[in-house]
Amino acid sequence: MAKGYFGARKNVYTVAKNAVEKGLTYAYIGRKLKKRQFRSLWIMRINAASRQHGMSYSVFMGKLSKSGIELNRKVLADLAMNHPEAFKAVVDQVK
Repeated sequence: MAKGYFGARKNVYTVAKNAVEKGLTYAYIGRKLKKRQFRSLWIMRINAASRQHGMSYSVFMGKLSKSGIELNRKVLADLAMNHPEAFKAVVDQVK
């Protein structure tokens, strides 16, 4: 598991063992952080797209839930980036 490490981290057993354990800890934490970072990215993309249509993120999400449209942030961010006309239709439906 220490393949690719530099110096003593690759061939001295105790150093390599410690490096691998540390790396596995970072990998575990990284899997949790990845979810937070993607949610943050989706929120930024939705905010930017909704502001182009004259609405802030919080107002848009509030009106979205009140109108009964159940699209999650991942789908909304994808619409905002790749299908702006579909996102505009959602904004118009919310208004």
